[in-house]
Amino acid sequence: MSSLFSAVNTIWVLLGAALVFFMQAGFAMVETGFTRAKNAGNIIMKNLMDFCIGTPLFWLFGFGIMFGVGSGFIGNLDIASTGDYSHILPAGVPMFAFLIFQTVFCATAATIVSGAMAERTKFSSYCMYSAIISLVIYPISGHWIWGGGWLSQMGFHDFAGSTAVHMVGGVSALIGAKILGPRIGKYNDDGTPRAIPGHSLTLGALGVFILWFCWFGFNGCSTVAMDSDAAIQSASKIFVTTNLAAAVATCTCMAITWIKYKKPDVSMTLNGTLAGLVAITAGCDTVSPLSSAIIGLIAGFAVVYGIEFIDKVLHIDDPVGAVGVHGVCGALGTVLVGFFSDGTATPKGLFLGGGFECLITQLIGVASVIAWVAVTMTAVFLLIKRFHGLRVEPSVEIQGLDVSEHGLVSSYADFMPSTATMFPATSSEIVSGDVSATDASRGADVITVKQDHKDAKFTKVSIVCKQGKFEQLKNALNKIGVTGITVTQVMGCGQQKGAPEYYRGVPIGVTLLPKIQVDVVVAKVPVKRVIDTAKKALYTGHIGDGKIFVYDVENVVRVRTGEEGYVALQGEDA
Repeated sequence: MSSLFSAVNTIWVLLGAALVFFMQAGFAMVETGFTRAKNAGNIIMKNLMDFCIGTPLFWLFGFGIMFGVGSGFIGNLDIASTGDYSHILPAGVPMFAFLIFQTVFCATAATIVSGAMAERTKFSSYCMYSAIISLVIYPISGHWIWGGGWLSQMGFHDFAGSTAVHMVGGVSALIGAKILGPRIGKYNDDGTPRAIPGHSLTLGALGVFILWFCWFGFNGCSTVAMDSDAAIQSASKIFVTTNLAAAVATCTCMAITWIKYKKPDVSMTLNGTLAGLVAITAGCDTVSPLSSAIIGLIAGFAVVYGIEFIDKVLHIDDPVGAVGVHGVCGALGTVLVGFFSDGTATPKGLFLGGGFECLITQLIGVASVIAWVAVTMTAVFLLIKRFHGLRVEPSVEIQGLDVSEHGLVSSYADFMPSTATMFPATSSEIVSGDVSATDASRGADVITVKQDHKDAKFTKVSIVCKQGKFEQLKNALNKIGVTGITVTQVMGCGQQKGAPEYYRGVPIGVTLLPKIQVDVVVAKVPVKRVIDTAKKALYTGHIGDGKIFVYDVENVVRVRTGEEGYVALQGEDA
């Protein structure tokens, strides 16, 4: 029976490791979506490399530092047969299973920093400080909390890492973003922030859903056992408290932003989900469902006002809200254990009649880890800045890090510039000989330029209108004899600067709305008739009906025949 329990526990730990590893994908999508498209490849590369750099370093050194297993060179040994490490292992769980479980937690702490320092950090510098976090910073504070260190001996409780993982990453992100400085154009001369919206809330939302899903492994599988009724009950409770806190925090964020900004802010609400997950992580095993909902409610308020304070008061540019989510809510969630603990794993919290004992211990733990990370990471960032450089050149930042740092024109194929090799000739063109230079020259030789209507006047009418009005406009122009039109999807606004919008609590000065630009060139059809027809088709009487621009055109040339003037515009029946 013991071997069966050992197998169950091992599978549970490995399942948790796999889920927590997949959080890297979630962080990559959140950070990519909340930043600009010109830096998407750089963000993805950072999230890939912090895990790949951190894995061997934690294997060689970090794990040994964190759990006190000698030198830490455990990867070269068969741990199961060369030493007794039962003092750090969950019941029946092999060393290698525990190693990979702890490795993915280390990678989570390192990757949090990426988002706060996005869009202006040298890639080589990022690799340096990410390596140091995995090598030294995280393992030492992790030893205090989970490796039998002084905080664990005091009774400090951080079940799955609100402080050990998230706050370590959040404080590192705060220090790094402060030393790095804001992105170009983030703040006006008077210090007021300017909104720099991310390029894809769709990617951001996908990342949040991935993280929410994986958090069940992050918290639930941290029981590292499923071999008893008590363990099964604990894991079930953890799933409920984790989910409740996230859902309530999300609703809270939506309500706050709806009231503050008149519209529910999508990006801030997504941050609210993560805030609830981070805040409940410390006490998910030792608070009731009701308490977890209250913690989620508090986290929802904390993340909104925390992000605004960091942005508007401290003037620290954090594109994805990593400091507010992981730093503020990580510390807050850990301290709240001292108020709401039901006594399952710690003395009862203050609000449940347990006095100040648990609360004081939690405060000491949070303060000591903040001090450790703040001092060491300040030294790390300043040393990198002094001897290697931390930030890219302004020209590189403006162009985007994808091009300069990775030689990547764009992470999105649709944005790639057209080249001759991108559009090969079709089979029909090859058969007909249309792509032959000889045939093209021969066609040009036999052109007879017609001179009919020499005095014809050509006028271009450019109509910018709402997308929903295009079909009505097209049909109306067709009825008056305008059949040649060019249609472009554009973004723009009129004198009203678009409807007022907010992004993460910061007003967006000019809102560019999706529009359609319809261009026609006429000679036979009177210009006034085109204008009157367009006005009739587009008019609603509301702001945003559109604009009509009229230009003189010198000439019209038909490429296929070489005809010019009136006949080239009107066709064969001119």
